[in-house]
Amino acid sequence: MGVQIGEIVPRREIDLESLYGRKVAIDALNAMYQFLSTIRQRDGTPLMDSKGRTTSHLSGFFYRTINLIEAGIKPAYVFDGKPPEFKAKELERRRENREEAEEKWREAVAKGDVEAARKYAMMATRVNETLIEDAKKLLNLMGVPTVQAPSEGEAQAAYMAMKGSTWASGSQDYDSLLFGAPRLVRNLTITGKRKLPGKNVYVSVSPELIVLEEVLKQLGVDREKLIELAILVGTDYNPGGVKGIGPKKALSIVKRSKDPLSRYRSHFDVDPYEIKQFFLNPPVTDGYTLKWTEPDEEGVLRFLCDEHDFSEERVRTGLERLKKALKASKQQTLESWFRR
Repeated sequence: MGVQIGEIVPRREIDLESLYGRKVAIDALNAMYQFLSTIRQRDGTPLMDSKGRTTSHLSGFFYRTINLIEAGIKPAYVFDGKPPEFKAKELERRRENREEAEEKWREAVAKGDVEAARKYAMMATRVNETLIEDAKKLLNLMGVPTVQAPSEGEAQAAYMAMKGSTWASGSQDYDSLLFGAPRLVRNLTITGKRKLPGKNVYVSVSPELIVLEEVLKQLGVDREKLIELAILVGTDYNPGGVKGIGPKKALSIVKRSKDPLSRYRSHFDVDPYEIKQFFLNPPVTDGYTLKWTEPDEEGVLRFLCDEHDFSEERVRTGLERLKKALKASKQQTLESWFRR
C-alpha cells in the first residue's frame, strides 16, 4: 500500500517519451500486483493456462515492458528479499484480508454479481515464489535485467537511483522518497486507459515525475522530517499511523517539533525510531549488474507459448516490436542513449 502522503507531494505529469534513454529501477512486486489485479477476465478470474496456472503477470511483464522499451526507457526490475521483522504483523493482516476477499469473491461469483466478483478478486491478489520466478525467467529471456534485493525492493531501487546506476525509481508508492530516491516515476506500468474500481468509468492515466529535492523544498523539511511525517500518517510498518493525523497535520507537527516521534511513541506497536532508521539505512546491495541484451526469441516462445499457452502470433508480434525498439535505440547517438 505504501505511505499515503500524495495530497501534499508536488508532482508533474510527463509522457513516456520524455524518459527516452533513461534507466529506471522498477519495484517488481509493485508492478506484479498491478498486473495480477488488473489483467483479469470479466468476473475477476486471472488469466490462466491450460494447467490452471496464473499468467496475468506474465502478460503484464511482457507487453508493458515492451511499451516501455518502445518509448526508449531502459527498465530494470528489482525484486523483494526478506522483509524486516517488524513488518510481520502487517503481512499477516494482509494475508487475512486476502483470504476474506477470496471468500467474498466466491460468493459473488455464485450469485452472478460480476462487478463485486471483480472487486473482491482484485483484493484477493496473491504473489508466490512460483509467480516471482516465472517473472524473472521471462524478463531474463527478454534481455531485461533483474535485481534481487536483500530486503525491500523499493529500498534497493531507491539506492540504485541514489548511486546513479539508474535515473529514477519506478513505483506507485511514495516510500521511494523516504528511502532517498532522488526521482520517483509513478504510473509507469499502468499508463493508458484504466477502469475505476466498481464503476463503469474509464480514466486516462499518465506517468508522474516526483523529484525529492522539490518535495523537500516545497514542504520546508529535510528527508528525516519527511520520514517522521510519514510515520505519523502511517507506513507499511505502522499502518494507520496516529489516529486523527493526516498528511497536512503531520507536516505541521514535524515542522514545529524537534522530536515529534517521542510525543506519539505510545501510539505505535512498532518502535517508530526503528522504522525511521530502516528508511534511512535499509539493507541494500551493490552486487548487481545492469545489462540489457537482445531477447532470446526461441526461449520466449517456448516459455510463453509452449509452456503457458500464449498465442504464438501475438508473442511473435510482440517480439518484433521489441527487436524494432532495440534497433531504433542503437541508431540514436551514444550521448542520448547512455545518459542515466
